[in-house]
Amino acid sequence: MASVTLANLTKEYGDLTAVDGLDLDIDDGELLCLLGPSGCGKSTTLRMLGGLETPTSGEVHIGDERVTDQPPYDRNTSMVFQSWALFPQKTVLENVAFGLKMDGVDEEERVERAREVLEIVEMGEFADADPGDLSGGQKQRVALARSLAIEPDVLLLDEPLSNLDKRLREQMQLELRNIHDGVETTFVHVTHDQNEAFTLADSIAIMNDGEIEQVGEPREIYDDPVSLFVEEFLGDTNLVDATVEETVEEGIVATTEFDEQIQVPTPNDGVAAGDPLTISFRPEEFDVSRVATDGGQLTESAAHGDVTTALEGTITDVLYRGSSVRFYIEIGGTSVFFEQSVGDETDLEVGDPVVVSWDPEDLLVFSEGERLGRGGT
Repeated sequence: MASVTLANLTKEYGDLTAVDGLDLDIDDGELLCLLGPSGCGKSTTLRMLGGLETPTSGEVHIGDERVTDQPPYDRNTSMVFQSWALFPQKTVLENVAFGLKMDGVDEEERVERAREVLEIVEMGEFADADPGDLSGGQKQRVALARSLAIEPDVLLLDEPLSNLDKRLREQMQLELRNIHDGVETTFVHVTHDQNEAFTLADSIAIMNDGEIEQVGEPREIYDDPVSLFVEEFLGDTNLVDATVEETVEEGIVATTEFDEQIQVPTPNDGVAAGDPLTISFRPEEFDVSRVATDGGQLTESAAHGDVTTALEGTITDVLYRGSSVRFYIEIGGTSVFFEQSVGDETDLEVGDPVVVSWDPEDLLVFSEGERLGRGGT
């Protein structure tokens, strides 16, 4: 295994810049996920790391060696693609041993090594099978074994689970995590699926328009996003437009789409009265209860001094999502949502008046796309 360094890496196709001055360090033995939407440059970055694309500028280092201009066969890397690309006329064992054969490894050694990696991916009993008789998940494990057999310093995975159904994909995510833990290989895994990245990764690099937005451990990135793009991409949230009314010692007082003023305890450097903001109300931070029958007014517990931390609204839709139920609430003409597990008891129905409350410390505030108090990467 080996560390990886990408320095000022750029790839241009005519007038299109697919990757733009990207810097990234990957630790020896780490499983890093390149995460981002389609067209953000993540697969192009992976292909430059593997030597399948030549950078327009910048450098690629694997361990202590500069490999920027080396062809793929001179780099100790291997790639697993979306398609399995197994040889139909060869057995599973022969498919796994093929790379070793091309490297000139003698037959006895390559067969032994192929059997070892088939055991690692729990496919040992299928060594003599025809690839056409395997399921999608089994084929993907064989493709993974073929790449591991040559003992690469860095294993590159380009959305290898995207062709699997949801249940099998989730199963393979756990298996891939376990395989990484059992081999001495650095993994770089490309995906557009944030759930997959959170399941697999030691660390995540989020890409947008050919650049890295943020790098960090999964929990760190979710709890502490640097930008509105990261916050919106990593999961469902309620994004509410607001305008700064004033800055105060405790943070910002803002008028929201709810037609109400709220105060947010956030650093206020760089913003002034009249500036537009976006406030993220994550659904898991909402506490929702039916309005009391004594007139429906908010109680004193719904406010902290002069700081509004609760508003009244009305349930407009209830959406069953299998293991959870999503409730949509209209507050001052703006729709927000929260979710509950199916097992949680609730008597909320469409048309019910409710109180939506939150802890102001849980709100995230963004100005011009950057998180207040947290900007940069």
